[in-house]
Amino acid sequence: MSSIRLFILSSFAELGPMHGHRLRLEAEHAHVNLWTDISVGAVYGAMKRLASEGLLRESGREREGNRPTRQLYEITAEGHLALATLRKEGLRDVWFKYDPFDLALTRTDPGSLDTLPSVVAERLEEVRALLAESRRVNAAAREYVGLAKQWALRHTEYRLEAEVAYLTDLTGVANDIVADERDPPPRKIKPR
Repeated sequence: MSSIRLFILSSFAELGPMHGHRLRLEAEHAHVNLWTDISVGAVYGAMKRLASEGLLRESGREREGNRPTRQLYEITAEGHLALATLRKEGLRDVWFKYDPFDLALTRTDPGSLDTLPSVVAERLEEVRALLAESRRVNAAAREYVGLAKQWALRHTEYRLEAEVAYLTDLTGVANDIVADERDPPPRKIKPR
């Protein structure tokens, strides 16, 4: 599921024909960077790709005052079909991405095991700071967005809160992990 494709196609379906700069302004206005994996600057390239796939098409040109002429695009019938699929997938499909931290935790450098507790504690503080910043930015944005977007903003906070809880628990056992890595139990081979 592509978040940027869903955002662009749904924006054209809701707002009608527009140029890339207006789409970028819509992304900024909707605060998509706070609750999606969309970079506002990426909308231009993604819009061009959607046009090359036949999901958007050129619909005219617009010129305001002394500004350069801008190409307008609109969603196609194929674009509406793709949008319907993306909307269903976005709500239905569970998206989970593994954190590289977990692999690094299981592959620690034997020579720097003593630093593990402090590294975990530092990571915990960084995630707490990220959560605090997310709460601050989201609180400022909430009055400008609808209820669905408010809940999307909260989803990020809930995920960060879960990470804080995990790292808090991990901090409590970090010394035990160091001891276990220094003197590991015998490795069991799973029978075939």
